Amino acid sequence: MDDAAFQTESVAADQLKAFIERIERLEEEKAGIAGDIKDVYSEAKGNGFDTKVIRKIISMRKRDYAERQEEEAILELYMQALGMAG
Repeated sequence: MDDAAFQTESVAADQLKAFIERIERLEEEKAGIAGDIKDVYSEAKGNGFDTKVIRKIISMRKRDYAERQEEEAILELYMQALGMAG
């Protein structure tokens, strides 16, 4: 193997190692954040809040208004079809 090929292979290996290490660090941070979120849900539950409802609200806030309205309209339609609407 000549010097140019060895250097190219070495650079590619170094770059790959850097990507893997960055991903590993981010995965560690993600696990830490997930633990923090779990703690907040536990705190909310300890203060009498329903965490299922909190999760639903967070899910809804991630979507735009029109998307939420469409989902709610379909939900209402399905509930009426099943005789569940009040």
